[in-house]
Formats: sequence, structure tokens, C-alpha cells
Amino acid sequence: MSDTEQYWYNLTTKQVERGFESPAVDRAGPFATAEEAAKAPELLAERSRAWAADDAADDNWGTPAKGSSGDASDR
Repeated sequence: MSDTEQYWYNLTTKQVERGFESPAVDRAGPFATAEEAAKAPELLAERSRAWAADDAADDNWGTPAKGSSGDASDR
């Protein structure tokens, strides 16, 4: 599928575009259909939440679980 056959979501205008109608900095995609591109804001929000949760888990990798003092008697 060529780039002109794919759809993009314009983050500035909030419109679905086919092909390279706007600068790359303004576009999210590509998507196979206009319907998928229209759902880009929800998809981006979902991915952002997942990445934030992963980052939080990474930040706490050495922290004992709640209710655990971390010593051998807890095991």
C-alpha cells in the first residue's frame, strides 16, 4: 500500500487526511482506513496510559510491594 493510499489523523485540524496533505509533525498514522484514522485520539490516549503505567512500574522496580517490609521473614 502506497503512502497516498493510507490515512492520517491531523493533530492540529482534528481531521482525517488521505496521503501526505500536511506536515509530518501534524500527522498521526498511517492507518489503513479513514475509520481507523478517526479513532486516532482514543488510540493515542490508550497508548499514552499504557506507556505511563510501564514507566511507573520501571520506576518502582526495586521498591518492596505494599505490606511487605522486604526482609526474609516476609517470604
